[in-house]
Amino acid sequence: MRSTTWNPSVRDMSGNPRTSSRGQVALPCPYARMGQLAEERRGARKGGRFNREGVEALYLALDEVTALREYQQTSPFLPPCTVCSYTATLVNLFDRQQMSHGAPWDDLWHSWREDWRHHKFDLHVEPPTWVLGDLVLEAGHTGIIFPSIANPGGANVVIFSERLEGKNRIEVNDPKGRLPRNRSSWER
Repeated sequence: MRSTTWNPSVRDMSGNPRTSSRGQVALPCPYARMGQLAEERRGARKGGRFNREGVEALYLALDEVTALREYQQTSPFLPPCTVCSYTATLVNLFDRQQMSHGAPWDDLWHSWREDWRHHKFDLHVEPPTWVLGDLVLEAGHTGIIFPSIANPGGANVVIFSERLEGKNRIEVNDPKGRLPRNRSSWER
């Protein structure tokens, strides 16, 4: 496996680098404290593409359109959601997009695009992508950068919550405090 440090250079319309690194995510019920994000906990209960049940992970998209397409998935309409920007400093990410460079990688990576939900819920077998997530965690990586299936040309990053320590940091961009702080904000 090849590891990379993710600190993307975001560029403006003229191609000039900007100083911040951002990723967007669509969350139906975000919280201010990272460990309590609704999506992160839901993913730990049912799993996600690269995280098995019980492993908390946060999935981010690197642009707004990809975030919305990933949230929409196969629904014919975009469900209601809140879109948030995050500032992230993440080191030691495994970059799926760079696997053609460097040392050989496990053949199981050919299965990364398979529908993990079909394996888990229809076939009742362990999704191969969960094994890939385990391999990445065992190698000490913070997460995985991978191409979006929902939005060709887009990219996502999955961050394993247990690795958000030391130099790894992620903060929601909410300078005016508009995002809800707890579930009571969503009650009718």
